Amino acid sequence: MSGEHHRQAHAPHAPQPHPGHEGRLHTRPVRLAASATLHCLIGCAIGELAGLMIASALGLGIWATVGVATLGGYASGFTLGLWPLVRDGRTWGEALRLIWLGEAISIGVMELAMNAADYLAGGMQAASLLDPAFWLGYAVALPAGFVAAWPVNLWLLTRGVKEHCH
Repeated sequence: MSGEHHRQAHAPHAPQPHPGHEGRLHTRPVRLAASATLHCLIGCAIGELAGLMIASALGLGIWATVGVATLGGYASGFTLGLWPLVRDGRTWGEALRLIWLGEAISIGVMELAMNAADYLAGGMQAASLLDPAFWLGYAVALPAGFVAAWPVNLWLLTRGVKEHCH
């Protein structure tokens, strides 16, 4: 079996053009990527918000805030990714082996975009949770994270690096 044919045979979400619409992707991988990205965003958003709240309450500087928010995003993002697999009977270790690479890349891209957008919108410089800038930064960060991670998730899904199993 040639290398290209072998890759296509083992890439269940590989993009395929519609007959008569060469160059256009099937909607299935596009929808799966949107669904995977939304799932990722929910996980990241929970941890990101918790991290931002903790950092704000402690009066941490920008880099410490980014660190706490990112750790929170990874923790909740991975938990949300692992939980359905564990609930279906896999051990935590088995579930982690299945999702770690795809989730690590997806969450990393999402966190980078969310933290950058939040910082640029002024949310990370807010004096407290009562400052409207805090909430504006978070509100700007959410769509930024989705927009940045969606094409990455599409790529990961179509290459078989990430499975949408949630």
